[in-house]
Amino acid sequence: MKIDSGTTAWMLTATALVLLMTPGLAFFYGGMTRAKSVLNMMMMSFVAIITVTIAWVLYGHSLAFSDNSMSWLNQFVGGLDHVGLQSLVDTATKSDGTGMPSLVFSAFQLTFAIITVALISGAIADRAKFGAWVLFSFIWATIVYFPVAHWVWGTGWLNTLGIEDFAGGTVVHINAGAAALALALVLGKRKGWRKEPMRPHNLTLVLLGAGLLWFGWFGFNAGSELAVDGTAGLAFMNTQIATAVAAGAWLVVEKMRDGHATSLGVASGAVAGLVAITPACGFVDPWAAMLIGLIAGAVCAFAVGLKYKIDVDDSLDVVGVHLVGGVIGAVSLGFLAAYPFLEQQNKGLFYGGGLTQLGLQVLGPVAIGGYSFIVTWVVGKIIDKVMGFRVSAEEEVTGIDITTHAETGYDLGTVHASGVASPNGPAVTPAPKKVDA
Repeated sequence: MKIDSGTTAWMLTATALVLLMTPGLAFFYGGMTRAKSVLNMMMMSFVAIITVTIAWVLYGHSLAFSDNSMSWLNQFVGGLDHVGLQSLVDTATKSDGTGMPSLVFSAFQLTFAIITVALISGAIADRAKFGAWVLFSFIWATIVYFPVAHWVWGTGWLNTLGIEDFAGGTVVHINAGAAALALALVLGKRKGWRKEPMRPHNLTLVLLGAGLLWFGWFGFNAGSELAVDGTAGLAFMNTQIATAVAAGAWLVVEKMRDGHATSLGVASGAVAGLVAITPACGFVDPWAAMLIGLIAGAVCAFAVGLKYKIDVDDSLDVVGVHLVGGVIGAVSLGFLAAYPFLEQQNKGLFYGGGLTQLGLQVLGPVAIGGYSFIVTWVVGKIIDKVMGFRVSAEEEVTGIDITTHAETGYDLGTVHASGVASPNGPAVTPAPKKVDA
């Protein structure tokens, strides 16, 4: 089939936008940590780009998007038809009539896998061994993300049943949120949690990261239509609507509850809106996008405080924003889905549909969240037993940046107003000049 240049150009752009989200997440998470672990936090996002890319090329695309020769097994994981991606080079374009090169589709889906893994890292900030995280990212992508992507977007069992997930509310956010909860339980609480202040050290970085996520998310959501058409436009507009409303709703909750509307609140609210609209953006009307954003912003603003009630140190609120926001978005389709694009899918309850779609939209989060939580907990425990998943108490107190990476995010001790920078050490204050009598 002839390549459609318009679709291909848009999908290359969307792919780049989604990849940009992972460095954006690094800024967002990095600013939320303490200064002594900002580099480690950002490195966890960047290393996910490395490990997941390697796994994706070797077998990830194949497990997610090829058909397994054993029909019963195909309901759960794909086959090995595209190992190494050479078959995608040979087939040139997808067979679905979009005119998109198969490799472009693969690259687009790769960026989703990358950021899903990176999202998990926010729950274990300040205390995870870097080597253990590298190993975990390989294993988790292989046995959790790739099969779950097959369930929903491939030819797996949830897709066969007719679940709706336009851009990854279940595959990405519920999946990552459930894994984050499990890993936070495996590693335990940070030293001094609830006793020492652990506030974000750089809200400027947080806002920068949130802005990059917001920008890149248009590729994430609108690009998931895999075409340049009205549905892509609807997804684009709904993304903007829900995000803005959610950010505003979070600020209102903060103002009413705490007396202050904060920069962290507007950033977190925006991300909550982005998460919630992700599964629904191409299936709902704009008024529904406003409702989803309103609910997500308000509910997630309260949900981030649940970690104190259940005594789980989810360091950067991955569970409260991504798991809760993803569930809100996924379940909302059972009520608000207005544009079913596949014959086996049903409209939501508010549009004359029955309970079938609502049941599916509840089943998806339960199945994916449960699978992700259990497998992540088991993998985390095994890694912890074999090589240790958590740094020592001394390293944690000193700061992972210096103990693991031999670097610091801020070298503030080398320059002073009254001194000069020394290339080999701390600032040196010039000796006073002699004054002749």
